[in-house]
Amino acid sequence: MERRIAHLDMDAFYASVELLRDPQLRGLPVVIGGRLPRDAVRGEGREDRQHFRRLGQYTGRGVVTTATYEARAFGIRSGMALMKAAALAPEAILLPADFDEYRRYSRLFKAAVAEIAPQIEDRGIDEIYIDLSDVSGETVELAQRIKDSVRRVTGLSCSIGITPNKLLSKIASELQKPDGLTVLSHADLGARIWPLPARTINGIGPRASAKLEALGIRTVGELAAATSPMLIETFGSRYAHWLLDAAHGRDERPVVTKRAPKSMSRETTFERDLHPRYDRKTLSQVLLELCQRVSGDLVRQRYLGKTVGIKLRYADFQTLTRDITLEQPTADAETIRGAARACLKRVSLDRRLRLLGVRVASLVRPREGCDKDTTDQVPVRDDNAARKSLPLFD
Repeated sequence: MERRIAHLDMDAFYASVELLRDPQLRGLPVVIGGRLPRDAVRGEGREDRQHFRRLGQYTGRGVVTTATYEARAFGIRSGMALMKAAALAPEAILLPADFDEYRRYSRLFKAAVAEIAPQIEDRGIDEIYIDLSDVSGETVELAQRIKDSVRRVTGLSCSIGITPNKLLSKIASELQKPDGLTVLSHADLGARIWPLPARTINGIGPRASAKLEALGIRTVGELAAATSPMLIETFGSRYAHWLLDAAHGRDERPVVTKRAPKSMSRETTFERDLHPRYDRKTLSQVLLELCQRVSGDLVRQRYLGKTVGIKLRYADFQTLTRDITLEQPTADAETIRGAARACLKRVSLDRRLRLLGVRVASLVRPREGCDKDTTDQVPVRDDNAARKSLPLFD
């Protein structure tokens, strides 16, 4: 029997959550991004929509996290610099991201789906794959039940694509956004998939797309008609064969319901470059908050980590990382911060920074009945302890 694999993608997820808070913003161009404090969202403390802060007022180098479909009509896209977005739509409303709230809604919609179809592969905060092969019910009616359940629990809409595999379902979920429902079989490949740009396939990025265009290949159908030797010469054997399989809609990957994370990390890009000495207080607070957030992630997902690392990006975009190994795994924020500070002793802190990140890896599950003190209060091995003269974040 042919598989029924669904890809569910929440529609403009972060922006949609924000519109639940402020329904008066529905139908308006709204951009989520930057580091504006939530209490500074409204100008003059007014409650009418004319007094929300506008994108044109923004100064800084933050990026767009997401935008409503009305804002996207101006050409605004995720990852775009907010200053560039401001030039496209200066009157768009700018709201800061609230990831705690987005994660709460993420848990709600996934739980709603699980009540109907429990075979779920979590692909991030706003998307999942669902194996519907063994779930009773006609395909369209089943998908509509899932969509209705998500809306009932969260008040949000989602788009679902259902096909025989994950690759095609990922494409299908985008075809009728927002609030879409698309069901395709392999028989629909020529009419619905092959006319699409080749970059529509998840796994074909900007570089690969540019190389394909240089070969005269712009659509999925043209890729499906390409010869193996030509693709192998450009991309190598392994990727070339994957390209052909993808263009012909071949994908046997299962829906993976349990996937152990390899690490957990948090990072932030500063609105302005910060100097380790002159902005020491600010950096200290950022480091503390990052460690607390990583700790919270570990606790929520019931993991401990033994390797703690930091990530620095200097003003010239040079990026470096340093790791350190603990004697015992931990999820304690203070222990993580102590290890992160030990890592900072091993890097040059004489230049301005644009990004700081904290990562915990080598994850394990806590043992049942494990004494909290054995995982929280952990000595750190520091081979560079002699370098005490460097300015460190308190």
